[in-house]
Amino acid sequence: MDIKDASYLISSANYSQCPTPDRPEYAFIGRSNVGKSSLINMLTNKKSLAKTSATPGKTQLINHFEIVSDDKKKWYVVDLPGYGYAKVSQSSRRRWEEMIQHYLRKRENLQCIFVLIDSRHTPQKIDLEFINTLGKWEVPFAVIFTKADKNKPGATRRNVEAFIQELLKAWEEAPPFFVTSAETREGRDLVLSYINEMNAAYIAK
Repeated sequence: MDIKDASYLISSANYSQCPTPDRPEYAFIGRSNVGKSSLINMLTNKKSLAKTSATPGKTQLINHFEIVSDDKKKWYVVDLPGYGYAKVSQSSRRRWEEMIQHYLRKRENLQCIFVLIDSRHTPQKIDLEFINTLGKWEVPFAVIFTKADKNKPGATRRNVEAFIQELLKAWEEAPPFFVTSAETREGRDLVLSYINEMNAAYIAK
């Protein structure tokens, strides 16, 4: 599968303002500055679809993009606010967390949330806690390790393996995971193939 067209649709302050849930939807989330916008742009083949920023924490809304794949299927990509950025007020942080929680737990056409992890770092507590929370909420997810080009391959592999091993302390099996680079486009075909499988399962229901 490849992307034929991708366009910005709407930004919503809460899940009830989101578009009609009439097609499969895939959300992307991670700590601020994890490379989320760059990854979305790489996957969709549009350099400026999701807005990148030098200021972490700029994304504050639920941003929907309408995607048309080369098989003429239509689906949504969603850019969610990042978590774990310290330089915001407590009230703003609580509002963002509530918005994300309601979206993840109530958005019925959400097929998968892709949790982005910076492959340059050893396992971070905040990422592990967020994934464990998804488990409690029974939200389907996969993990995408970003910025693989910023590391030596051996370091990336060690960090990925260490993160998966940490997850297995709380999970019976590892989730689907992908190693990516927005610069080299590593992992793009694998992520899109995974989405294609879920699109097919959604339509077959």
